[in-house]
Amino acid sequence: MEPQLGLHELLHVFSFLEARDLLCAAQVDKVWNEVSRTKELWRQLCLRRWSSCKASQMTLGTQTWKQYYLCRSELEFRMESGRPEKDFICKAIAGHKGGIDELAYISTNECRFDGQEKSVVCTVSSDSTVRAWDVQEGTEIWSSPLQPAALVNLVTYPRLQLVVTVDKLGLIKVWKAENGREWASFSLPTYSSALQACDHPEGPFLLVASVEGILYALSMPQLQLLSRTSVFPSSPTSLLCSPDCQWVFASTQDSDLGPKVFHTRSLLCLVEDEPPVSTTLPIWLTSRACWAPDETARLMVMHRNNDSRQLAISTYELGAKQSQEGVDVVVQQIASFLLPDTMTPPHLMKGHGSQLILLVSGSELVLFTIQGLQLAAFKDHQKPVTSLWVDQSRVLTASFDLSLRVYVWNKENKFPVLKSCYHLLGGSHRWASGFTHVEGDSMSIVGVEARSIGTSILRSYCFNMQHGSDDCVN
Repeated sequence: MEPQLGLHELLHVFSFLEARDLLCAAQVDKVWNEVSRTKELWRQLCLRRWSSCKASQMTLGTQTWKQYYLCRSELEFRMESGRPEKDFICKAIAGHKGGIDELAYISTNECRFDGQEKSVVCTVSSDSTVRAWDVQEGTEIWSSPLQPAALVNLVTYPRLQLVVTVDKLGLIKVWKAENGREWASFSLPTYSSALQACDHPEGPFLLVASVEGILYALSMPQLQLLSRTSVFPSSPTSLLCSPDCQWVFASTQDSDLGPKVFHTRSLLCLVEDEPPVSTTLPIWLTSRACWAPDETARLMVMHRNNDSRQLAISTYELGAKQSQEGVDVVVQQIASFLLPDTMTPPHLMKGHGSQLILLVSGSELVLFTIQGLQLAAFKDHQKPVTSLWVDQSRVLTASFDLSLRVYVWNKENKFPVLKSCYHLLGGSHRWASGFTHVEGDSMSIVGVEARSIGTSILRSYCFNMQHGSDDCVN
């Protein structure tokens, strides 16, 4: 090339290229090869392609930005292409002597390809123990001592490496994820109906609802009582914390009592003789709800319409306004639609992005916009779907047909398109009755496989990746 470009000019030109073009440019000569490997070029490609891949949150280890980009691209390609027998390493992980009631990842959901990646899940069981498992190795890391009663629920704080459990008598405990040591405990007067882990900017806290309709806010990790609020007297209460932890949605299913939304700050810093800041939504007979993960305060609620004959989904935007009396909650309904009469009432509901709602009705997965446009419907399972897990790149379903289904998002259109990819199969129908839970992280998928004798095992599917290779290209 005459005249020859200097390194600075060449780097500027290369900054406009995509990954495939950079790889081609590297074949021209030694100078182009050297410039095409520049750290900043590949860092910017990563940030452009994966909005969640913030530089401040990255842990590269020994891998370069180029290796990270190529390996994560390969991971997404394999995730979509679906060769379970080649791209996944499946392990059956046994240990609990009872049924597993809940599981959650305690490891941070970050992609690493330097040989240091490790996925860890925690489980609680009717055998009265909480346990941590190494998903890649298929081994137990630790188990708690036998607890006074069966453990029924848990939540995790990956950033703090803490696990919180509650038993059927209402005893809450905090455990260190590293070694399973007990940190703190708090006793409810009755059984807990819901747990929510909230990593609030002003400090992490735990929300607990009781079957008597009482909402407790507890500090983390000390479990000190911050507030106690009566929400729905004598009614089991469900809780959902908004993505930014500024709002808490509380509801009691199929009740004439309208669901409530609380401003989180008022639950953490109660003023004496003043109730927490909240509002009641103008709907009733609420059955399901979810937050839009890409919005700070967009709430979708499933409920009966005015004549109670049809199910509707209404979407609200929440805000806080300062007034002379304090803080007022501002609620604006931005969309609402009726579900089809022919649709069996959905039992699972999740949000994606800012505009999409996923519903599970029996064995069917249905995708709607918040305005009611049906984008897709999938009938990939032969038996009812028991669990639904959604993130930025995938959707996972579990079913009593003893399979997990993997779906992948394609975001090139106005609305993301969900593609049905492949099944991950469980064990033998002779011994198992189906999957009851499913969750995933960037490198693995874990399902709870219920056995016919009343016990459960974990079944893990880990992506079989090469580590730190420049040749890891899709």
